[in-house]
Amino acid sequence: MDRKYVTLKNLLIAQEKCIGLKFFADKVVQALVNDLPEVKWSEEFNMNYILNTPANLELVFSTFRGVAWINCNHFYSRSNFGKELEPVDIRALQKREPVAGRKFCPGSYLQKLELKRYAASTVKTYVSCFETFMNYYSNREVKDLNENDIRLYLQKMIREEASHSYINQAINAIKFYYEVVLEMPNRFYAVERPRAEEKLPEVLAKEEVLCIIENTNNIKHRCVVSLLYSAGLRRGEVLNLKIGDIDSKRMVIRVRSGKGNKDRYTILSEKLLGDLRKYFLEWRPKEHLFEGPKGDKYSAESIVKIVKEASRKAGIRKRVTPHMLRHSFATHLLESGTDLRYIQVLLGHKSTKTTEIYTHVATNIFFKIKNPLD
Repeated sequence: MDRKYVTLKNLLIAQEKCIGLKFFADKVVQALVNDLPEVKWSEEFNMNYILNTPANLELVFSTFRGVAWINCNHFYSRSNFGKELEPVDIRALQKREPVAGRKFCPGSYLQKLELKRYAASTVKTYVSCFETFMNYYSNREVKDLNENDIRLYLQKMIREEASHSYINQAINAIKFYYEVVLEMPNRFYAVERPRAEEKLPEVLAKEEVLCIIENTNNIKHRCVVSLLYSAGLRRGEVLNLKIGDIDSKRMVIRVRSGKGNKDRYTILSEKLLGDLRKYFLEWRPKEHLFEGPKGDKYSAESIVKIVKEASRKAGIRKRVTPHMLRHSFATHLLESGTDLRYIQVLLGHKSTKTTEIYTHVATNIFFKIKNPLD
């Protein structure tokens, strides 16, 4: 006997939350569905549905118990929303002056971003993307938009040659409203994302990195650039470092609340430790390892400028970014024979698949191959 399945879906019909019931044609299942209270058929979604209430949801499970398997993968949330660092103050967004002919994010959207403790950069991106989406459909209520409307909007962005990353950010911002704010998990599960771009990371030669470090303006800038490279840190992780995170006894650096809100340890360079001690005696930071003129946390823009200026003075023609130094750290470790799993731990990658990208840019394997021209 074939196993029967009923897949639950989150639907919004006539401004009411509903439970969609999707299943392959089966007389037994259809008969049980027909017995549910006030069950209806949706031509738009091509499935039966009932109102989404706790009683109806319990009734669905009890009705099909022992008869059909209830698939809830598209009904309950499995998202990683809310795993960000540094919550943002949304009051500035709430107090914006109205602009004629332009819609702003609903207050519930901003409130949920704050409650989920989203980082300032994420809030800025989500609000911008979602408001652009809302204003594209300026003559319609956002609650009334469906999967096809979203697809048409994404199709417009593709035709305008929007970047892969921007389209993904737009999808995340839109899904956040329908799935988190309106509490309808995986409602737009079927909305297609653009095929991932397989771009290789840009990497510097070790000699280029050392030249950049030598061309920094002062000991503070030297330590910033050295940390990005020698510990494989992200820009935000350098900014969040506190004095106590440098463990000279164990020669490790504690990275608190890295990407995905995960702590990890990475290696501390002996050469860098000497520079950090000189820096500390000269600059006397109070809490964070790197602080601004008024004792506040150093800015992300400052790190970008430090790397850019040092690269220019070093005569590096390519555009060097802080993240390029992290890529170089991983690649150079791999080229020196470090096990990929260790590199994964140092970088804080959840999966080795993410780390494996560096096997495509490491050049040590090429040295073993004799060029046919030679």
